[in-house]
Amino acid sequence: MTTFTQLSNEIFSHAIRDYHVKDNVDTPISNPYAKDSIENRLYLKCWIDTVQWHYEDIIRDPHINPVEALQLKRRIDRSNQDRTDLVEQIDSYFRQLYSEVRPLPDATINTESPAWAIDRLSILALKIYHMREQVERTDASEEHRQKCQQKLDVLLEQQVDLSTAIDQLLADIEAGRKYMKVYRQMKMYNDPSTNPVLYQGHKAAK
Repeated sequence: MTTFTQLSNEIFSHAIRDYHVKDNVDTPISNPYAKDSIENRLYLKCWIDTVQWHYEDIIRDPHINPVEALQLKRRIDRSNQDRTDLVEQIDSYFRQLYSEVRPLPDATINTESPAWAIDRLSILALKIYHMREQVERTDASEEHRQKCQQKLDVLLEQQVDLSTAIDQLLADIEAGRKYMKVYRQMKMYNDPSTNPVLYQGHKAAK
């Protein structure tokens, strides 16, 4: 039986490979999974993460045009919000999936929700992909490749450990040993009513 993290890791690898066919942040997504499926949400999650990974590479170019850098910063902000919204959608899936489960009297809460752990798993898949690129570079020194191989080995071990922990968390929620609560991300900097620069700017404009 395929575990949830096995499914997730396969879909994350799929999304990362698809992105790197063109390796361009403006490439339109072509999500191969049914619109309302959890597979669709996982693919979209990793696609967003992959595009943002490359945004972060581009904006660190020391010769980037300042105007282009500001435009890119705006895109990163939107991407962060999309990422957060999607994590909450995935948590809503789990809440619905386990809505009939009655927690045991001694059930405990986890330090993070399942979807935020899966968020880390998506980022980890990206780290593995790009570290493997470094290991396979033909224009880099043997010392560089060896150091990257050591890091890749750690990342792969971390992927196994994190996947195991997530699957155990889901099993515990399903059995009532743990219960989940979802705290919606209250990002203040995107809200014109809570970001002082924005709401004070609105006052000054009047």
